[in-house]
Amino acid sequence: MKNYNKYKRQYFAVKKPKMDWAKKEYVDTVPIWCSVVLRDGNQSLTVPMTLVQKLEFFNLIVKTGFKEIEIGFPASSDTEFAFCRKLIEEKLIPDDVTIQVLTQARQHIVERTFEALDGVKNAIVHVYNSTSKAQREQVFNKSKKEILNIAVNGAKMLVDCAKKTKGNFKFEYSPESFTGTEPDFALEVCNAVLDIFKPTSDKKAIINLPATVEHSLPHVFANQIEYMSQNLKYRKNVIVSLHNHNDRGTAVAATELGLLAGADRVEGTFFGNGERTGNVDIITVALNMYSMGINPQLDFSHMSDIVSLYESTTGLKVPDRSPYSGDLVFCAFSGSHQDAIAKGLAYKEKTNTKEWTIPYLPLDPSDVGRELETSVIRINSQSGKGGIGYVLEKFGYNLPPLMREAVGYSVKNESDTLNKELSNDEVLAHFEKNFLDIEEPFTFMNCSFIDRGPIGNRETIGKFEIYMGIFPQTLKGRGNGKLDSLINSLNGHVLLDRIKIDDLIYSQHALDRGSNAKAISYIGLKINNKYHWGAGTDFDLSCSSFKAVISAINNGIKQGKIKHYDFNSKNSS
Repeated sequence: MKNYNKYKRQYFAVKKPKMDWAKKEYVDTVPIWCSVVLRDGNQSLTVPMTLVQKLEFFNLIVKTGFKEIEIGFPASSDTEFAFCRKLIEEKLIPDDVTIQVLTQARQHIVERTFEALDGVKNAIVHVYNSTSKAQREQVFNKSKKEILNIAVNGAKMLVDCAKKTKGNFKFEYSPESFTGTEPDFALEVCNAVLDIFKPTSDKKAIINLPATVEHSLPHVFANQIEYMSQNLKYRKNVIVSLHNHNDRGTAVAATELGLLAGADRVEGTFFGNGERTGNVDIITVALNMYSMGINPQLDFSHMSDIVSLYESTTGLKVPDRSPYSGDLVFCAFSGSHQDAIAKGLAYKEKTNTKEWTIPYLPLDPSDVGRELETSVIRINSQSGKGGIGYVLEKFGYNLPPLMREAVGYSVKNESDTLNKELSNDEVLAHFEKNFLDIEEPFTFMNCSFIDRGPIGNRETIGKFEIYMGIFPQTLKGRGNGKLDSLINSLNGHVLLDRIKIDDLIYSQHALDRGSNAKAISYIGLKINNKYHWGAGTDFDLSCSSFKAVISAINNGIKQGKIKHYDFNSKNSS
């Protein structure tokens, strides 16, 4: 691409970083979670939520388990102000939930914000001003000292207004565009603000370090967080918070590394909705922890409800591949993936293990409210025998391995021909139509047997009544059992152009439990070096095997691989 040389790095890396965070393997301490869906997420919508929609979403956030919820920017509009007042006046905030509001470090805006909060039980007032080099020079045309004074004066406004307003208040400060700010200056500003807040153990202050614009690789951000965390004044009484945007597509990674580097808190939205490329998706961060065996203290087991409400209130669509929440994130179309998943699930059931280690599935779909059977293995032209066999197993059909392959190719071909994914019901219908109890051109009707010879060396003589259309045919054969006698009656028969059956694969099982259960048999007949497959069902096990043989023959005829004499047309086909 052209013009690459006009770009330069806009972040300020920490010199000689300690990088103690790099020695840790995963996030093992649950942070304080703060949802900013109703503020940062809402302000980025083409059409912001109505008061009713915001209330509906607020209740969902509470249900999910958040204890801190940024509800908006009350001084920005009448709707935002009214929403804050409604929550307080109608006592809609649970006692264990703290609401958070945002304000600029400007006197009239701060005063309007506290007016909206009057009478609140618990609230965080979040004040910010931009500190980055770019904004100092291009937007505000102010020196570092002037920018620091804005932050300090904003902090003083919060402290003064809180004394005049009924309610319990905590304070939060953000050096907006922190990632574009020199680390030593960001530290100087934050410490100056903390000197105003004077945090204590029972009234901690929040220093929020936002990647307002994501400028660097995640490890550079982690070094910035580590530097701040280890050098902030009043550190034991300070909650270091993260607020990552996703301009480089690494907000989740940067947040996780920031937590390793000493952060205590995370602000984020649902599904990453936010300015430009969005905020960090707090769902992904939390469920990443969950998949490592850590309880994130948030409940996403009702994911479908979250997705539905999010889409209806925001007008946005959760992408099909959005981690943990998209329609296709647990789905495997690839044949090899499907086979591995099916075998993994079978192994888990067989060994009764509690641990979740299924290949290709880092999370059990049922933990987020997804049905395992319908969301994991889905069938299209890329699918394989393992996945198709798995689907049929859910309907009670346990095909032998070679038959799985044949049925798999047949199902894939139909998907390819129709150029569409096949539902589980369509896979079942295809199997039943093309392999099960096929009665054309031949139909099995009746049979009788005579056993001759001593026990251990008996010969079975079978007589089989088979119809072709309205024309009955009687086949006779001898063998070491009933099925063998049927095979021998077909071998070399003139009706089938004197076919030679070289081998047979046979398996069967009950379709249901109990003495009145139907049996199903699967038959593979090797004719001219190719297996032809069929399945048959009957309350009598032997009859199910006879029907399976006839189904296999009919299947071979339908494919044009077995020739037969057609009495209806008087022509051989």
